[in-house]
Amino acid sequence: MVKGFSGRILRVNLTTNRITREEIDEKIAGDYIGGQGYADKIFCDEVSATVDPLSPENKAIISVGPTVGSRATTAGRVVLVTKGPLNNCIAGSNAGGFFAPELKKAGYDMVIIEGKAKKPTYLWINDDKVELRDAERSWGKLTGEVDKILKEETDSKARTMIIGPAGVKLSLISGVTVDVVRNSGRSGVGAVFGSKNFQGLAVRGTKEVEFVYSLGEIEKEAVEIIKASSIQQALMKEGTDCLTAIINGVGGYPVRNNQEAYSALASNIDGTAIVEKALTKKYFGAYCIVGCGRITEIREGKYRGHHGTGPEYEIANTLGAMCENFDLNAVLEANYICNNYGLDGISAGVTIACCMELCERGYIPARDIPFPIRFGDGDAVVRLVKIMGEREGLGNLLAQGSYRLAEHYGHPELSMSVKKQETPAYDPRAIKGIGLQYATSNRGACHVRGYTISAEVLGFPTKVDPLAYEGKAELVKTFQDLTAVVNSTGMCLFSALALPLSVYGSILRAVTGLSCSDDELMKAGERIWSLERLFDLKAGITGEDFVREGNLIKGE
Repeated sequence: MVKGFSGRILRVNLTTNRITREEIDEKIAGDYIGGQGYADKIFCDEVSATVDPLSPENKAIISVGPTVGSRATTAGRVVLVTKGPLNNCIAGSNAGGFFAPELKKAGYDMVIIEGKAKKPTYLWINDDKVELRDAERSWGKLTGEVDKILKEETDSKARTMIIGPAGVKLSLISGVTVDVVRNSGRSGVGAVFGSKNFQGLAVRGTKEVEFVYSLGEIEKEAVEIIKASSIQQALMKEGTDCLTAIINGVGGYPVRNNQEAYSALASNIDGTAIVEKALTKKYFGAYCIVGCGRITEIREGKYRGHHGTGPEYEIANTLGAMCENFDLNAVLEANYICNNYGLDGISAGVTIACCMELCERGYIPARDIPFPIRFGDGDAVVRLVKIMGEREGLGNLLAQGSYRLAEHYGHPELSMSVKKQETPAYDPRAIKGIGLQYATSNRGACHVRGYTISAEVLGFPTKVDPLAYEGKAELVKTFQDLTAVVNSTGMCLFSALALPLSVYGSILRAVTGLSCSDDELMKAGERIWSLERLFDLKAGITGEDFVREGNLIKGE
């Protein structure tokens, strides 16, 4: 067995109720690192690229990387790989919290969910004792209630990975909630769980994970580098919403369904505003020293007393500026509702912005509009998120994402999406590399599969002109391959805003004993990325899918 791995894969067939255990493959572990890479390899080997994402034949693979449980800084990430129903691309959704180390301590590197249960079901993993249980009591309830029920029925110290009402109702923009406060949000992965009558997992692990060497000085070096980073210091102080002022400052801040890219009102919903008006405490995931997560509360107005997690920068923008909503309390409330229902806040906000423009242009008939829908109305944003979660009336269309909404009313060009997945909070007309990343990403519009913002805006590892075209193909490829590496280690992608590649190699060598030179890691990243691209090509994603994206990059 390769050290750093628990050595076991848990396979759960919901159709037959059969649970089996398999040993990890040392060759795959070496070639694909673990986490995202290992899960990708098994998924692509076992699942047809033409499978219906909401059919029993699709699989959902939950995977943790080799650094998880080692106490390496930020090494607490879990990856969910499946075929996404939003756009039929391979979906790899990543989340923090404490679920990943709990699964590792229970003795598993990966859980493969296949088939479909006859009735609502959840998986209870208690070290070596694993069983499928009835989920009728929690099915369809809000995520916080589901977490509470599963812990009552299993162990108060259990960690959970679950869906809320949006996933149960098969919303194509539903996610999977981890530990209530973090989300595997994109591509409709929650609907895959829902289609399988699968509520999710509760895990309790008490075992020790064996590693080859102690991290010692390597971990100390990584921590010092992160603490010295100005980017990390900003994340520590204001969370990810520190980016609002930065991105707005370069004219890349999407406003009014991307009709504009700057707003003088952005400071109403930025990181400073959240700290001063809503922050109750910072949230630290497993082994995290940054604490960019936000626990917040609304302190005044009609939503007073409501509380929850976030918002992150992207969500503050999509539920805020994209809808021309600069009411912080309305942004917070809409964000809480997304979390409670298990909705992807990026897709939810962009879909609402699309809806507002469709209404503004008179493309949605009055009979379909349940209440006034216009840009700048924060209360309308809140109400639209709610009916989206419930799939009521117009909310039924909203729950399918902006592309299907706009297509339904004859104007798909008003959907800010790539391969039917909504764009995050970076306008590609001002930041060309991120536009190329949107166009070529294996899961549709995505910023966290090749975060060129690091170089183009933040200046790490070197500053690159965001408006230049030259050199952007190489830049994007480098970031895409690097991201595949980091997501496979089990460490947080934000660590890559400070740590050089060599540090990841040193940490991996310490925990696994495997050779991890910079060249070997980047080749592994390319291997992982290429595997996903081949899956998408087999799924029918062709060059024609890039035409509109190319226009988006050019600002046409």
